[in-house]
Amino acid sequence: MSVSDARLAQIAARFAQLEARLASGTLEGKDFVAASRDFAELEPVARVAEEVTAMRGELAALAALDDPEMRELAEEEIARLKSELPEAEHRLSIAMLPRDSADSRPAMLEIRAGTGGDEAALFAADLLRMYERYAAEQGWRVEVVSANASDIGGFKEVVANVAGSGVFAKLKFESGVHRVQRVPVTESGGRIHTSAATVAVLPEPDEVDVAIEDKDLKIDIYRASGAGGQHVNTTDSAVRITHLPTGLVVICQDERSQHKNKAKAMQVLRTRLFDLKRAEAQGAEAEARRAMVGSGDRSERIRTYNFPQGRVTDHRINLTLHRLPEILEGPGLGELIDALIAEDQAKRLAAMDG
Repeated sequence: MSVSDARLAQIAARFAQLEARLASGTLEGKDFVAASRDFAELEPVARVAEEVTAMRGELAALAALDDPEMRELAEEEIARLKSELPEAEHRLSIAMLPRDSADSRPAMLEIRAGTGGDEAALFAADLLRMYERYAAEQGWRVEVVSANASDIGGFKEVVANVAGSGVFAKLKFESGVHRVQRVPVTESGGRIHTSAATVAVLPEPDEVDVAIEDKDLKIDIYRASGAGGQHVNTTDSAVRITHLPTGLVVICQDERSQHKNKAKAMQVLRTRLFDLKRAEAQGAEAEARRAMVGSGDRSERIRTYNFPQGRVTDHRINLTLHRLPEILEGPGLGELIDALIAEDQAKRLAAMDG
């Protein structure tokens, strides 16, 4: 997808306009937030567009030299520019792909044990640790919002907030069914079992994105129960919030404070309502989304972690890496995520060119 000089000029003009508006000091409240978001989204495009414009201009100036001696001296520079310009233009094409407006947002990470009982719960804990380590490498912050621990140290369900720059853009392809094949710690016979856990990655909304009215909520307070927490069964601090129009139910009991549990439950509820809102808006694009790396459907089997062979296979892009320990430790996960992003970009570019 080649970008015309006229389009490059439009990008530069729009970026300069946003820059001037933000520097004027006249924007307040929602206007300032909207302009800041537009600026942040356009900046990476504008920077690459500026680079392409400069390279094209330099190449044209060198090619137009009349002096044969000067032209000969410039041949090396012309050759360099001709080799580097296509790469810069490709980066610009990728930067100009329609972006998911949620890409820059923090995300709510929900992991639930699936088939496999205790082993599935242990695998859910392994996945949480993998994402925590990857997040630390990215400079993100992970905070567990709600957890339902199993008796042997895993999680039946765990919900965590992942805050930082571009969290959803990198983690959104993790939604789906993750399958593990290994000898369970609870199995003495040495047989390989297949278990599964479900991952959902939901972009977190700003408060203005989702309006929740008090009349639409049913809030129950009760005594916490379950494995793990030292404050369990000591105070009536657990909170269950039911959103009446949708039937969504959120429970939070991890904090000793009823107020903190309610705040965390509202955070989860707001995120799930925003996800519903996005799903409705994207309904018309469902077919197009299915053609990409994955629909984000959490019922879709996306990846297998095979311990006996030390491999991880992502079924959507048919990529197998024989680096299972490194992937579960976090650093190796980046290679999988980068491959998924690259595949998604390639398919979207091909769809636009086609």
